[in-house]
Amino acid sequence: MRTRILPKMLNDEVEEYLSRNDIIIVPVGTVELHGGFPLDCETTISEAYAVKMAEACDGLVLTGLPYFYAGATASGRGTVQVSVREGIDYLGAIARNLLRLGFKRQIYISFHGPAHMTCSPMIRDFMDETGVPILYMDMTMHVMKNAQDLFKSMNSFHAISVGAYKIMNRLNDVPLTTKYEHTNPQSCKEFDDIFGMAYQSGSIGYYFKEKGDHMSTTAVPDEETRNRLANEGAELIEQMVKRMNLTHVVEQMRKLEEYNKEVEEKCPWVPSNFNKNRF
Repeated sequence: MRTRILPKMLNDEVEEYLSRNDIIIVPVGTVELHGGFPLDCETTISEAYAVKMAEACDGLVLTGLPYFYAGATASGRGTVQVSVREGIDYLGAIARNLLRLGFKRQIYISFHGPAHMTCSPMIRDFMDETGVPILYMDMTMHVMKNAQDLFKSMNSFHAISVGAYKIMNRLNDVPLTTKYEHTNPQSCKEFDDIFGMAYQSGSIGYYFKEKGDHMSTTAVPDEETRNRLANEGAELIEQMVKRMNLTHVVEQMRKLEEYNKEVEEKCPWVPSNFNKNRF
């Protein structure tokens, strides 16, 4: 294919794709304070993963979704903060439109920690509304479950950040700077005990006091270092996507849809059965 990124495709190319498949990967991003990396760093990571995932399962990618709930980084004046509820409503509208177009296998992904507060409620409401199971894949959770051996330190995360810009053909957007690497603890560290009482960022409200709280980023003094990090990070992304076994994931989504239809027949009062005629 010429490209798998939907906004870069011709309408005829999308129609040809939908004549044979129905998979779309939707990276959910953020624009926020991020040390020595651009504000759209975690958006770019998610988009790079999405491109490689789409290649692995013959899917398309819907890019251009960077403005969602950022979280504690709202103290940065470059952070664009959208409420959780606004994000859920917006993403849900996109999901319903994609279904109308023919994309039944929708996979939402993010490397942004608080994204689960937007994505998870949306995909559950979507099921009740349409009877179609769409998926949210938390990239941070995937790393913790399936790729800890690939992450030797935080430097691996920084390499992934730079590698993502390479995959998206934007490597020059990563500035050459050494001023954002530090070893200072987060200014809110004393509250880690209550922060950990629910899944990431979901337990209690707070903002970062210091710019360095999010986050120390590795020194990138010259182009040679940037290229080395980019190559290392791009390879890490490739390896992690292989471990996802996307072909199996998509097949499971198809099987789950059939399973859910059986549930609807057995239990006709479930919300999806009641609502599905609306779509």
